[in-house]
Amino acid sequence: MITIIDYGMGNLRSVSKAVEHLGGRCRFAGKGSDLRNAKRIILPGVGAFGNAMQELKKRCLVLPLMEALEKGTKLLGVCLGLQLFFESSEEAPGIKGLGLFPGKVLRFRSKKAKIPHMGWNDLVAVKKHPLLNGIRAGDYFYFLHSYYGKPGIKDLTLASCRYAGRDFAAVVGNSRIAATQFHPEKSQDAGLRILSNFLKW
Repeated sequence: MITIIDYGMGNLRSVSKAVEHLGGRCRFAGKGSDLRNAKRIILPGVGAFGNAMQELKKRCLVLPLMEALEKGTKLLGVCLGLQLFFESSEEAPGIKGLGLFPGKVLRFRSKKAKIPHMGWNDLVAVKKHPLLNGIRAGDYFYFLHSYYGKPGIKDLTLASCRYAGRDFAAVVGNSRIAATQFHPEKSQDAGLRILSNFLKW
């Protein structure tokens, strides 16, 4: 069973449909008690960092999420979900993120490249991780974002992507938490592979 956090700012149906396509079962968590006994959680997200943190707190989802992680629950963040894992974001000065990973979220700055970064791009695997099993060089994924996470610890970067003249962390993670800046549910076969790996992790 995959528990998808519902805080009003995610593509819940597209994520759940992708998981169900892979044979998984989903339920939505709109309040803290819904996270009790969750074995695998997905934190999706589309929108602004500050609004997202406000909604997570308003719905009393932050503390139960932390408690679930302490029990060993696996967590996958998607797009804005990845950014929320960090301590802060340039998009919302003064607002703290979940702080699951050290580091901050920065805005792309370029006079030549279009912002947001929107469309297909490939990854460069940096480190082995169960989430990346079967992902090959040249596999493309769908991105839509103006901000990117910059981990405070180098080892957190599992795969990188290049855009606007810089390499940024496209996949971050450790032994129990991982996140993708791209949308795996919109990334065809390669994205489904990522979600399948999360189901098996």
